Amino acid sequence: MLTNVAALVYDGVAPFELGVLCETFALDRSDEGVPVLDFAVCGPVVGRVATSVGFSINVEHGLDRLAEADLVAIPAVPRSAVVLPGVMEALLAAYERGARILSVCSGAFVLGEAGLLDGRECTTHWRYTDELARRFPEALVVPEVLYVDSGQIITSAGTAAGIDASLHVWRQEYGAAVASTIARRMVVPPQRDGGQAQFVTRQVVDCQAETLGAVLAWAVENLSEPLDVDTMARQAHMSPRTFARRFRDETGTTPHAWVTAQRLQLAEEMLERTDNSIDQIAADVGFGNAATLRHHFTRARGVSPQVYRRQFAC
Repeated sequence: MLTNVAALVYDGVAPFELGVLCETFALDRSDEGVPVLDFAVCGPVVGRVATSVGFSINVEHGLDRLAEADLVAIPAVPRSAVVLPGVMEALLAAYERGARILSVCSGAFVLGEAGLLDGRECTTHWRYTDELARRFPEALVVPEVLYVDSGQIITSAGTAAGIDASLHVWRQEYGAAVASTIARRMVVPPQRDGGQAQFVTRQVVDCQAETLGAVLAWAVENLSEPLDVDTMARQAHMSPRTFARRFRDETGTTPHAWVTAQRLQLAEEMLERTDNSIDQIAADVGFGNAATLRHHFTRARGVSPQVYRRQFAC
């Protein structure tokens, strides 16, 4: 269970990406039932550490703080910076004892230097994926996705994707209700699937009446109904081909993948908050039957609906 988080920083750290980690893991939200984590910022230098934008922060903990962390989080740092040996040793020691490691944006390059991306799917900001693949040829770089969960190692793209990956960790450790509570406080979507594209032509939240905002809202309210491309296209008053193309442009994913993700999210919430049978939940969220729900749920979450309910039921 996640209880202790250490953010690893050194000169040139990006303050916004560090702020993402502080916002998602350090704030006390116990008034809404969110567990309070032991969070600390640490680095090879105790004291003044320069950020990438002209001001400094005070780091109170050295690298020994990594030894007690369940999760080591690395915000964006200079890709060209030499990673000091002490950092490597502490990072590898944390990995060897089983700590999970999360990188945001260019923090993936630190993992590459440590050899932790070899033979592992990973990502970084879309501007740097080619460089990551070139510098670490043994890494299996997945370009343009929001984040990649490779088990013990989680790599994410730019700033917003760091939020998505952090919420993904919360969801895995404490369930959808806790992750949704944190997302609501941060005023961000409760879940964007890691395979979604990093950048889209137009953000869904900014959709005007003539775009897809209305049909997406309608789909969320009608997940129990058939939601194939033809049905959604009719609701949007478009041809199926035009709708599918517009959908990809505006959301960065396909209609089928988006609908499946919405159904899984609702299934998680119902597994946590209700005593409904798996068959009933499958019907309510639009999967039709328990077997189909189990297939999609286990593939996406790594556990069956029954196991998920035992772990996270309120």
